[in-house]
Amino acid sequence: MSESFLSQISETLAQIDAEGMTKRERMITSPQGGEITVGDRQVINLCANNYLGLADHPDLISAAKDVMGDKGFGMASVRFICGTQDIHRELEQRLATFLHKDDAILFAACFDANGGLFEPLLGPEDAIISDSLNHASIIDGVRLCKAKRYRYLNNDMNDLEAWLKQARADGARHIMIATDGVFSMDGYLAKLPEIRALADKYDAIVMVDDCHATGFMGPNGAGTPDHFDVDVDILTGTLGKALGGAIGGYIAGPQPVIDLLRQRARPYLFSNSLPPAIVAAGLEAIRLVEQGAALRHQLFENARYWRAGLETLGFTLLPGEHPIVPVMLGEAQLAQDMAARLFDEGVYVSGFFFPVVPRGQARIRTQMNAALTRDDLDRALAAFGNVGRNLGILS
Repeated sequence: MSESFLSQISETLAQIDAEGMTKRERMITSPQGGEITVGDRQVINLCANNYLGLADHPDLISAAKDVMGDKGFGMASVRFICGTQDIHRELEQRLATFLHKDDAILFAACFDANGGLFEPLLGPEDAIISDSLNHASIIDGVRLCKAKRYRYLNNDMNDLEAWLKQARADGARHIMIATDGVFSMDGYLAKLPEIRALADKYDAIVMVDDCHATGFMGPNGAGTPDHFDVDVDILTGTLGKALGGAIGGYIAGPQPVIDLLRQRARPYLFSNSLPPAIVAAGLEAIRLVEQGAALRHQLFENARYWRAGLETLGFTLLPGEHPIVPVMLGEAQLAQDMAARLFDEGVYVSGFFFPVVPRGQARIRTQMNAALTRDDLDRALAAFGNVGRNLGILS
């Protein structure tokens, strides 16, 4: 390989490291859970998307093991060739029913779902108006589409309406508003009732990525539309967070939309089908969620207790009601240092910094989990207090 090319890559890596922005991975030697083993250490885990604590649930593990005896290990094919089993359609239909949609279509991940959504549905005559803090997968999916692109300030309904007017003035045939249901770096909820009202006013379609809400937001755990009791047109989401924490994404929506995506969504047409074990565990996860009021209650009890404890200690938090509770620090190196020292105290967190969040807004993003006990939270709060004082964050 070209020496100059490798030299350029090495210089880029050195610059990333000099700015304190190198992302390092720790090796977990246990199942994912409220407590995990990293090397030979047992630590409290506050940075997984395992909101309901299902990642190591025995019923999901049993479902995954059992189905391999009947359905095999993998499909070795894409869906339309010879990669569709009856359980794939069963999971799609269960998801659709759970989310109150006509049908659903499975993908390898929600990144693929968002990457494959826009291009088949919208053309140069159409427009997409996207929230400025949308997930990278929405941004990439929109880039693959030939529709006109507009971006509105995060959760700013006046700005959204201004762009809706502009899109109509520009002669857009169809307009799609695209937003995260929960903005994952901040824990903020999209203003879905107001977005729905504006969409109806300007005859627009509402698309929501609900990865950080499906399974636990709302009285039935069906996500941010359930939480706000509002209808949206197209929902994307994942099995990789609250619904078991493995992998797999989906799009749920009107039947014609799902039918066209089966014909033209490139990540669906050109990627292997989900393995049977993942599908079976996904079905079991939905069953647990439908019976999971106690888990949802525990999750939000933990979130309230945790937020109150951090505020009492004196940390700067972003406001919110979601189980994502960001501790704001500002500088990337400080976030790295705090994460490292918390690990020494038995608490596993990660620092978030540019390009994941804007420069100057580095943070420790903590996430609650229904499997965490009150003792876990008290020990973690004590660790946060000790490290915060040692680093001069707290007085």
